[in-house]
Amino acid sequence: MASTSQRKRGRDDGRSALDADIQVLNHAMDACHLQPAREAYDSASAFLTTIRDSTADEEDYMDLGRSCLDVCKALERGLEGSQPDEVSPSILEAIKQLTATLTAIRKETINKGKRNMRSRLFRKDREDTIAGWKQDLTRILQIFHTELSVKNHIMLADLHRHALARQESTNSQHQSTQASVTAGETPPPAPRAFFGREGMIEKVVGMAENLEPIALIGAGGIGKTSIALTVLDHSRIKERFGGKRRFIRCDKFPASRSNFLRRLSQVIGAGVENPEDLDPLRSVLSSKDMVIVIDNAESILDPRGTGGKEIYGVVKELCQFKNLCLVITSRITTVPPDCKTLEVPTLSMEAAHNAFYRIYEYGGRSDGVNDILSQLDYHPLSVTLLATVAQQNKWDNSRLAGEWGRRQTGVLQTEHDDSLAATIELSLASPMFRALGPDARGLLGIVAFFPQGVDETNLCWLFPAIPNITTIFDKFCILSLAYRSGGFVTMLAPLRDYLCPMDPTQSLLLCATKDLYLTRLAVDVDFGSPTFGETRWIISEDVNAEHLLDAFTLIDANSKVIWDACADFMKHLYWHKPRQTILRSNAERLPDDHPSKPECLFQLSRLFDSMGNNTEQKSLLLCLLALRRTEGNDFQVARTLRELSNANRQLGLFEEGIREAKEALEIMERVGGTWERAKCLESLALLLLVNNQLDAAEDAISRAINLWEEDQEFNICQSHRTLGWIYDHKGEREKAVQNFEVALGIASRFEWHNGIFWIHHDMAWLFYFEHELDDAQAHITQAKLHAVDDKLCLGNVMEMQGRIWLKQGSLEDAMSEALGAKEIYETLGAARDLGNVGRLIEAIEEEMESRATAVASDSIGEFLYATLLLYTW
Repeated sequence: MASTSQRKRGRDDGRSALDADIQVLNHAMDACHLQPAREAYDSASAFLTTIRDSTADEEDYMDLGRSCLDVCKALERGLEGSQPDEVSPSILEAIKQLTATLTAIRKETINKGKRNMRSRLFRKDREDTIAGWKQDLTRILQIFHTELSVKNHIMLADLHRHALARQESTNSQHQSTQASVTAGETPPPAPRAFFGREGMIEKVVGMAENLEPIALIGAGGIGKTSIALTVLDHSRIKERFGGKRRFIRCDKFPASRSNFLRRLSQVIGAGVENPEDLDPLRSVLSSKDMVIVIDNAESILDPRGTGGKEIYGVVKELCQFKNLCLVITSRITTVPPDCKTLEVPTLSMEAAHNAFYRIYEYGGRSDGVNDILSQLDYHPLSVTLLATVAQQNKWDNSRLAGEWGRRQTGVLQTEHDDSLAATIELSLASPMFRALGPDARGLLGIVAFFPQGVDETNLCWLFPAIPNITTIFDKFCILSLAYRSGGFVTMLAPLRDYLCPMDPTQSLLLCATKDLYLTRLAVDVDFGSPTFGETRWIISEDVNAEHLLDAFTLIDANSKVIWDACADFMKHLYWHKPRQTILRSNAERLPDDHPSKPECLFQLSRLFDSMGNNTEQKSLLLCLLALRRTEGNDFQVARTLRELSNANRQLGLFEEGIREAKEALEIMERVGGTWERAKCLESLALLLLVNNQLDAAEDAISRAINLWEEDQEFNICQSHRTLGWIYDHKGEREKAVQNFEVALGIASRFEWHNGIFWIHHDMAWLFYFEHELDDAQAHITQAKLHAVDDKLCLGNVMEMQGRIWLKQGSLEDAMSEALGAKEIYETLGAARDLGNVGRLIEAIEEEMESRATAVASDSIGEFLYATLLLYTW
């Protein structure tokens, strides 16, 4: 009896032999031009694969596989040199019997394998079954030996041609015979390498196995065709459909119903020359399960195109075949409703990198190249073109980065005219796009110009002179030239770069859009204004507005209108979305005598103050102060001194700040009005407070309150906040709470969320100092509700929460909040806040180490920190 190792070696040798046989069959299938024979080879290959993968020790099955291979070799010898129309009906029938027999054997093998066919209980049954199968194969082999000998083959082919000639008088018989001998077409090969589509391919394969109609939708060059071909070449699809896998490329014939039906007939092997509808093709279409890819279907399904509606009807009818899986790839979404639509996304970062470096070999992986791929939105065609151009030109990383910097997507042009431009222009040449009218290209240019695209809710406001504007933008999305994201209609980066106007001043539509944005920015943005709520649009469109201003300030640096809009933009950010802006460098490059530079520097300084970056605020204010003194404008000098005193207070430079506040007050008492004097008194009061000159601070803020007029509620609110802190530090808690509540009442009446936040934050500090942590927690909880979109607010509330939890002994929670606040401050560049939260983190770490029950007493530093927050709002 053979040992276990001997049996294992035998099984391994058998499987190696099967591998070789399977390769022989696959080669024969690829070389064969007769479709029925291709299907027989495919069935034989699938059967041998089942034997190889599903059995372990059955010599009977190996013998059966050898019989199968003998039959196929006989078939191959007999068909050598023959044309499809030279094969006799008896041979065709034998080939069909072979395919059916092998399919049945394979199916039964799988089923019996599931019932443990290798067990002794089924041994006799298995031997009888295999013997019957061998007889079937032997009978078919005899037919081939008889009919396919070289001597008789020519004679039989002649007889077959004479038989066909006799049948021409009957159209139905002729069509039936023609269908039986026409080969049909095999699909093109799948891409050799394909990255990052595993999940989508698996999904499409599963749907195809269930015969579901599928539509792969996406922009040009997104990879729809590659996905479809990879699916057709998938092992499970080959196993499921065998030779019934078809591919029709629709941009290779003129769009018409008759041309589509003729091409369909050719591809499926129906042999009907000019079918008028699907009726003469039904017998072939419904004969076996089949998968058909209709590629570049936008060429024939465009509703505005020639025959679009008629072709749509045919495709819709194809979707109804129960044995047919239709896979449509298209740039447009106008596909039959039975199709399950799958949007094809761009590549992942990793897949894009793998695709690029598979082609490009003249430089290693670099951050510069990765950044370029990111700018391309990881668009597959663009990634491939970039890699191809760089490889063909032998560019290293440095040269590639330089060429990209100069030409952007203009680089994406290979020596064989395979360019991104050609792909985009194909979409722009579609009948649906041309029907949108003369403004369509310009509107696409505006979508391309703005980084965020165009806000859908503003279409009628932005383009008042263009009728049916919403319909036009719908069509952009249907054509996959644009897509919807977060309420905006936008587009992929490669399309944006290609379609964006080279000279924004030459686009009449863009210039008109610019004027509308400038009008929008000019709306008063102060809290006390009734139009304040209208200015919150900047929260969602700040990136677009910033890009517009950046482009036009670089084009025309002397335009006061544009620079005034820049200052207005910074004011909008100050109130609604504090962050850094790329416009800073533009403003700082202006010559000192430019009329707009002082106001831009002033608004920039306020913006840095709102982010808690008082070092940068002071730097800008010092530059501004020098400009104002040179101008000799006392009013503006005093205004700048007052802002500078506030920056020094935040930086802890109290004496310097007091001198500046007093100088500003002195000037305003000469040249300013009551509002300006009150603002200077307010700034002075805060500095005296943090410098512990409490009576002087109370006197200054009381004078300010007396100067405010009744309609200046915002300033009155701020002054009561300051007075609340003064009374708290003087130990007069009831007066402190009373003033905070006055301020809170005003802010609540006007729904000033930012103000409500900071007043609750003030009161949380007040109770925190009194060790009344439950009350402190109640106010910090209220503050969280009004943090809205302000990152600085969020950082401060997290820090305050961390302080409360530290005192309550919840150290892990305290550390989590403190680290969250630290991350926000780092993003904003808020140095002062970073220093304070850093000390909080140190205190938590020390407490974690000691787990001492006593918490260090509040320091004057904590008080000063809380007071410094007063005019963050």
